[in-house]
Amino acid sequence: MAGGNKQIVLKRQRDGVPAVDDFAVADGAMPQPGPGQLLVRNIYLSLDPFIRKAMRGDHHGYALLNPGDVIYGRNVARVVRSNHPDYAVGDVIVADTGWQQFAAIDGARAGDRIDQTLGPLSTSIGVLGMPGLTAWASVTHLIQPALGSTFVVSAAAGPVGAICGQLAKRAGARAVGIAGSAEKCQLVTRTYGFDACVNYKTNDWEEALKAACPDGIDGYHDNVGGAMLQAVGKQLNHYATVTLCGRPGDYFSSTFTPIQLGAFVGKRAKLKGLVVYDYQQDMPEYLRIAAPLVRDGKLKVKEDHVSGLENAPAHFVRLMKGDNVGKAIVAVGPEKV
Repeated sequence: MAGGNKQIVLKRQRDGVPAVDDFAVADGAMPQPGPGQLLVRNIYLSLDPFIRKAMRGDHHGYALLNPGDVIYGRNVARVVRSNHPDYAVGDVIVADTGWQQFAAIDGARAGDRIDQTLGPLSTSIGVLGMPGLTAWASVTHLIQPALGSTFVVSAAAGPVGAICGQLAKRAGARAVGIAGSAEKCQLVTRTYGFDACVNYKTNDWEEALKAACPDGIDGYHDNVGGAMLQAVGKQLNHYATVTLCGRPGDYFSSTFTPIQLGAFVGKRAKLKGLVVYDYQQDMPEYLRIAAPLVRDGKLKVKEDHVSGLENAPAHFVRLMKGDNVGKAIVAVGPEKV
């Protein structure tokens, strides 16, 4: 490739479930780092549902994505050239460097180096990264499940939901998951150790949830929003706590699904919005606790890998259709060269 920097760019903005044809492969120029900057080579790309909003032209904490722009994305990346005194060639960092092979970034905003002794590099964008910290913030700071309480989490087979349930179990709660297939529910109960899991794609899933939570629901981590949030709200106990974390069901359109708040008011429920960046200062404490659990197999994770940046669009479409099982990751390049 003449430019030397393979990229995935936005081809078109539109509503609806994304398609592979919404993306295009481009040959970008090799970035040249300026003073105080780093040239990094991306190794593992995190695929995240909120990127769907940016693809539609919505602002989601990033500048608007327009056709021809490189898709946003967080990567595990290795420094290949450094013009900043705090970073050396060979350092590995997590940075927002996009769906591309190489990027030049400001060293002052590059973030912390990865402690490579904590676990495999890919876990830095999964269980030992933002998804893990999100779960930690919800369980430890917002819901704080009590011994013997019932904790429910949607998208329970995903990277945030799976960790939420396991952390709630460690706090002594009964953990019940909601997932989108029998295969995912088996993963949630057999691998992640939840007490029960309900397949929301069955007609009687609300009755199944009620049977799995005979004493009602004390805490609910919501990764979905929309109709599911409404349905679970009917089964909350008085003074239950709900963490509002994601609304991927509403990422396909500019119109959000309305929520009737009557059930939440009647139950005197506490609804708490979660933005993980508010808890960034907790990352060292979270890693101190979580890394040994991951190493000892007491905090289990599953990663859904594909190799090759050109396969990122199809893998992202699978994610947005709910066909992934575990944290969606693209291996962009080798860990070492």
